[in-house]
Amino acid sequence: MRTSSSKYVVVFKRIREEKPEVYKKLVPIPGDVTSDKLGISPEHEQLLIDTAEIVFHCAATLKLEARLKDAIEMNTIGTKRILDLCLQMKRLKALLHLSTAFCYCDKEVLTEKVHDFHHNPYDLMRTVEWMDEKALDMITPNLLTPHPNTYTYSKRLAEMLVRDTYSKLRVCIVRPSIVCPANAEPVEGWVDSLNGPVGIMVAGGKGIIRSMLCNGEYNAEVIPVDLAINGLITIAYTLGQMEEMPKEIPVYNITCRETKRTTWKEVLDLGKATAYEYPFEAGVWYPDGDITMNKTYHNICVLLFHWLPAYFIDFLMLCFGQKRFMCRIQNMVTEGLSLLQFFTTRQWDFKSHQYQAIAKHLSPEDNTIFTMDVDAIDTKDYLRRIILGGRQFCMREPLSSLPKARIQLKCLYVLDKVAKAFVLYGLVWLFLTLTGLRAPVYEMLGWA
Repeated sequence: MRTSSSKYVVVFKRIREEKPEVYKKLVPIPGDVTSDKLGISPEHEQLLIDTAEIVFHCAATLKLEARLKDAIEMNTIGTKRILDLCLQMKRLKALLHLSTAFCYCDKEVLTEKVHDFHHNPYDLMRTVEWMDEKALDMITPNLLTPHPNTYTYSKRLAEMLVRDTYSKLRVCIVRPSIVCPANAEPVEGWVDSLNGPVGIMVAGGKGIIRSMLCNGEYNAEVIPVDLAINGLITIAYTLGQMEEMPKEIPVYNITCRETKRTTWKEVLDLGKATAYEYPFEAGVWYPDGDITMNKTYHNICVLLFHWLPAYFIDFLMLCFGQKRFMCRIQNMVTEGLSLLQFFTTRQWDFKSHQYQAIAKHLSPEDNTIFTMDVDAIDTKDYLRRIILGGRQFCMREPLSSLPKARIQLKCLYVLDKVAKAFVLYGLVWLFLTLTGLRAPVYEMLGWA
């Protein structure tokens, strides 16, 4: 843990102000899950073996586009190294392995259990050690099927390793869905990266994304990060308190209840309204994108409203002697959309009965402190927090800039309408010219 710098970031602001003395309890241990024995020194390893009681294994590469070797090295082999260390711990009461709710994306109903897979994780770990990356890249598409990316694939393999060690460890598997900015803690809307829906929302709010493949009727399986963390803490407590472990490894899906499902269309409509009220600075175009399941229409929109403006802006940058950037950004957006659209064009039924049952065994006070109740969150208010969080914490745009951003948004609105009028006129003119109807139509309108 980077204590020298991390305690000064916004996520630790409250604890820094209210309980600064807790930093004295921290013992930073340098390490790396991709290194032998986690890259931990013998002294620190012995300290963990002698004193550690609760372990949260959250280290992973979240890059959906990661190469197979990197994903397995970090997510699968890294998990094996954590398990090997925990097997030596003398006082271990609970080991939580953080997985993903989408690691069985080939199944429509996702229950809280570990399913068998036709690939052996040990075979894959050995393969990435001896096979060169070019050969691995060639066989990756066949290996991944039915998985869309190396992230869910490597996480599925890791779950099998954890399950196989269950007879020797007090361990469980926790599967959050798409983790989004904080609802309340440590601060409203806190987020530290543009991964996933946050990046899409920011890019859409700046007018960079105009079209996305998405089924608006499908559920948006998102969970605020603070509720997910509360779930991890309460699961660790529950696991540590178990007098007798169940026959099969406990698995907890941290997902929305069936009573609190929000569709992607609802997210889009509410998100648009919120983005107009709290616009981003320096938008590229007026934020008026949409979702569709028609691939042809989507591809046309991408060509007209993603790539043509990107090339035009870069051309202007070149003319003014400035550094070109828009095509590079559009490449990143296109790659991100292609990865995320697998999850926005499919529907899953997540079962979370074991996870929901935990709250019933907590005291009213603990349920208040470690709330896991998604039903209590107002969707519109939460989207406002996401927009403002992405604005402040990712784009570094203070709230004081909102008046200026609203003026910019009005200018972009006028520009958008004028540009569309010119494009429409150009298309009509081209049609009339090609069909030979221009002269009679102009004469009829008195323009001849």
